[in-house]
Amino acid sequence: MSPTHLLSICLLACGGVAAAAAPRPLPNAHAHNDYEHARPLADALDHGFNSVEADIYLVDGQLLVAHDREDCRPERTLRALYLEPLRKRIEANGGSVHADTPDFTLLVDFKSDGKATYAALHEQLAEYRTMLTRVDNGRRAAGPVAVIVSGNRPITMMASQRLRYAGVDGRIDDLSGHASSHLAPLISDHWPSYFKWTGQGEFPVEERAKLARIADQAHRQGRRLRFWATPENEAVWRALRTAGVDLIGTDDLDRLQAFLAADKPAQEKP
Repeated sequence: MSPTHLLSICLLACGGVAAAAAPRPLPNAHAHNDYEHARPLADALDHGFNSVEADIYLVDGQLLVAHDREDCRPERTLRALYLEPLRKRIEANGGSVHADTPDFTLLVDFKSDGKATYAALHEQLAEYRTMLTRVDNGRRAAGPVAVIVSGNRPITMMASQRLRYAGVDGRIDDLSGHASSHLAPLISDHWPSYFKWTGQGEFPVEERAKLARIADQAHRQGRRLRFWATPENEAVWRALRTAGVDLIGTDDLDRLQAFLAADKPAQEKP
């Protein structure tokens, strides 16, 4: 019997645990509308993504994951699709989602009433507090998963809490405000509202400089930066990465994985 055949039998007997190497973690990769993939969360993790986005509605006391209200299904809960799988992975992984990467980001986009949805979310997150980044009396304690609330954000409600298990998804205007970095640890905004460039031709000098200024300002304040509605092409992704934008979003997991695995920001190139 050949060594290859013996190895195949061993892998089958072990349940295929060693059949495939773990994907290279990609700290900058964000799965936009992750729940629309065939295997929510699992597909993103298998591509090495370190951030996912889930739209939620509060329906009859349940946090249901869907893009539109009519698409809500009782079995597609935030708990079932994201919180429980993350808890199990962290336990199996020795305390992390991906090895040697920053906190995994779970971006929760509220589509229903902000205050009611957040009250339900806070109560549910308390059950998973040991795996979550939290803020207690203004002090941030990092955990394997950082939950960020976007969409209908009840900012005043969240800011008033002594103990929080989630942060707010800020906007570029917040960089000139007074929100603390632990309240708004992530700044996200609409790419076409700030930039006309779509990746065709050269990135205009003034827009390139604007992007660098925004990224620098966010980082000096201890915040991460993300844009949504960015054109899905390598030229834009390279410009985002070179400027230091922290999360690059996509619906095309394969394409962004291949790009990030092969590309390096300009400052890293020899």
